[in-house]
Amino acid sequence: MEQLLVALDVNSADRALALADALHGHVGGFKVGSQLYTAAGPDVVRSLAGRGERVFLDLKFHDIPNTVAGAVRSAAEVGVWMLTVHASGGEAMLRAAHEASGEEGPRIVAVTVLTSLDDASLARLGVTRPLVDHVVALAETARRAGIDGVVASPREIEPIRAACGPDFTIVTPGIRPASAAAGADDQARTATAASAIARGANYLVIGRPIIAAPDPVGAAQQLAEEISA
Repeated sequence: MEQLLVALDVNSADRALALADALHGHVGGFKVGSQLYTAAGPDVVRSLAGRGERVFLDLKFHDIPNTVAGAVRSAAEVGVWMLTVHASGGEAMLRAAHEASGEEGPRIVAVTVLTSLDDASLARLGVTRPLVDHVVALAETARRAGIDGVVASPREIEPIRAACGPDFTIVTPGIRPASAAAGADDQARTATAASAIARGANYLVIGRPIIAAPDPVGAAQQLAEEISA
């Protein structure tokens, strides 16, 4: 299932590579986030890429334009397929990331609003417009800057698609199996895999429901079946 990207949110390269070996051919790629990258560094990215895996580097770059451009170039050198920046870094930063990637570099998606946040959380941060409007505005900024797409929760997929068009990539975390209990973790805006794909997501990022399962391969296959059904 090419649309499934498994989040390797573990504490060691050995554990990450064992999961990648087990899931090879069952999923479309692997996300390396801050937990694994802090523990294992760029070598784990090189190892995954060297095995032919698509690596989604989710470090959410958010800095001055020159620094982010350098980070994008470094990511390209270790074989990253796709990476994240923060949309709230602004259009100049986003444009610098896009230009640093060039024609042959990694795809870039901009994080809009973390799936752990809701309207009340944003209000406490001083964002007074509705969450969905804020997400769409950030997505439109990313599109103007040349960014390939965004990361957004399942609940914002349709308005982003309406605002940014059919070719704009939408990567969706907060995916839970149909059998999962509501409110079972720290994600506030979630949906099932089938629902997210039906709404127009291009890729689904799924971590705990697969890597914490007694049978990760079986869990990945179950999610693929939910989408197909």
